[in-house]
Amino acid sequence: MSVVTNFPSKKTGGANGAPVAGSRLVVEQVGKNFLGPDGGAVSAIGSVSLDVAPGEFLAIVGPSGCGKSTLLQVIAGLMMPSSGKVRLGDQDVTGEPAHMVYLFQQYSKSLLPWMTVANNVMFAFSHRLKLSGAAAQARCRDYLAMVGLADFGNHYPWQLSGGMQQRVAIARALAAEPRVLLMDEPFSSVDALTRMDLHALILDLWSQKRFTAVLVTHDVDEAIFLADRVAVLTHRPATISEVIETKLPRPRHSIETRESPAFLALRHRLLKYLLARNDGGAHG
Repeated sequence: MSVVTNFPSKKTGGANGAPVAGSRLVVEQVGKNFLGPDGGAVSAIGSVSLDVAPGEFLAIVGPSGCGKSTLLQVIAGLMMPSSGKVRLGDQDVTGEPAHMVYLFQQYSKSLLPWMTVANNVMFAFSHRLKLSGAAAQARCRDYLAMVGLADFGNHYPWQLSGGMQQRVAIARALAAEPRVLLMDEPFSSVDALTRMDLHALILDLWSQKRFTAVLVTHDVDEAIFLADRVAVLTHRPATISEVIETKLPRPRHSIETRESPAFLALRHRLLKYLLARNDGGAHG
């Protein structure tokens, strides 16, 4: 298992060796309503505003069912907001941006089972990057090596463990060299040790590539460990109650960082808030 994260690599950046620069992501007073069973509007998101700097790692937490995944899908352009807007760089997001990639929770459903691991990874960039067959295969090998799967390119997803499948999904997401990586609880379906290993992996790759990262998670420890800032959502209709800077030094260590007084203080603060929200303040 990897335990120390964010060490520099000899192979950093994109296919030409240059870092893949993240883009500024701005969410301006976004709201989202759905049609209720009685024909009326049901508000999932009230009004949410966020400003995510290029190369920042932001986590979003909140009570169960508060609309975290809905907000992420609006940011991704997978659904349009009922009010407000999302900007990527200087462009409004009105569809799925070319430089934004969405990493799903259900990795087994996002991978194409009839394609080999290598073809799954190449599928991410083959439709938009004009690369020769040899260049595409070289890029695929590079990204599989980054996630520790250099010898599994000819396997099929169903031949791999859950953790290995999620590594394929991460390699496929990053092979497209996104400026923004959106992650919807991507580590929740694996065991605790595999989750820690994937945390280390994603931070290593983030430190190399410097893409902008937005993670939705229900796991407070995960949010604190990975992120520069943690945005806390309220119950539906969701608004942001506060945005907390973690201020934990990098590189982060899978054990020592989680045992540090600063980490434990942040964990206490977030859990106290979320538990109070869930039971009406009994923990408050």
